[in-house]
Amino acid sequence: MTEQLPPFSRSLHHWFMVYVRWYLRRHFHALRVLRGEGPIPTQPTLADRPVIIYTNHPGWWDPLVFLTVAQELYPNRMSYGPIDAGALGKYRFLERIGFVGIEAGTRRGAATFLRTARAASRRSDVIFWITAQGAFADPRQRPLEIRPGVGHAMAGMTQGLIVPLAVEYPFWNERLPEALVAFGEAIDGAAAPARDAAAWTTLLAARLEATQDRLAAAAAERNRAKFHTLLTGKVGVGGIYDLARRAGAWRRGERFDASHGGAEEGAET
Repeated sequence: MTEQLPPFSRSLHHWFMVYVRWYLRRHFHALRVLRGEGPIPTQPTLADRPVIIYTNHPGWWDPLVFLTVAQELYPNRMSYGPIDAGALGKYRFLERIGFVGIEAGTRRGAATFLRTARAASRRSDVIFWITAQGAFADPRQRPLEIRPGVGHAMAGMTQGLIVPLAVEYPFWNERLPEALVAFGEAIDGAAAPARDAAAWTTLLAARLEATQDRLAAAAAERNRAKFHTLLTGKVGVGGIYDLARRAGAWRRGERFDASHGGAEEGAET
């Protein structure tokens, strides 16, 4: 029997994303994707290929960031991904927008993960997200370790792209942090059909670690010109502090800019 993904409600997903975007704008200065080496598989020539994106797992915000990146870069695709079954039990509506409950550390959970990952690997209208480390981990942790189950899932792929994505949340010049992501070099799932799960795990870890290193170097430069800005959030401190700065700008005949790093750019596509 062919594996099937759970039903997906596009209308519920739309309304949930209205909330997600508002929530990210409230808590981050901006969501940015690094320009450069890693291809972002959105070109028309790749539109009919399945895509699995595997990531590091620095914090609680990761799923919301993934959903927003997907909405910006893959608006016609449905996003699916595993989540702890206990957490899903508290928010059952998430089952209708692509979250798949996994019982961590059990054979049943492993089987569910493999089944859904392989089902996603046959769908060109889906992005399947995997937090490959399985638990929260500092983005500077080296060597990078990913769960063996991810390698087993990739060993079963016969088509599509497997793409590493690095994530981190540094503070730059503003009160709120940046949400930064970087795509690494895509791997063709059909290029090495004889690669076993252990070899896949080693390859995936190396590619993701290299992507994290590239993102870390760019983040340390604090140069937003190296990034596409997908979403902009709050700037300034607010309250009496910004009121005093605004009054000072008015006395000098200058336009008030709440940011600490110069004029803020608008969101890019």
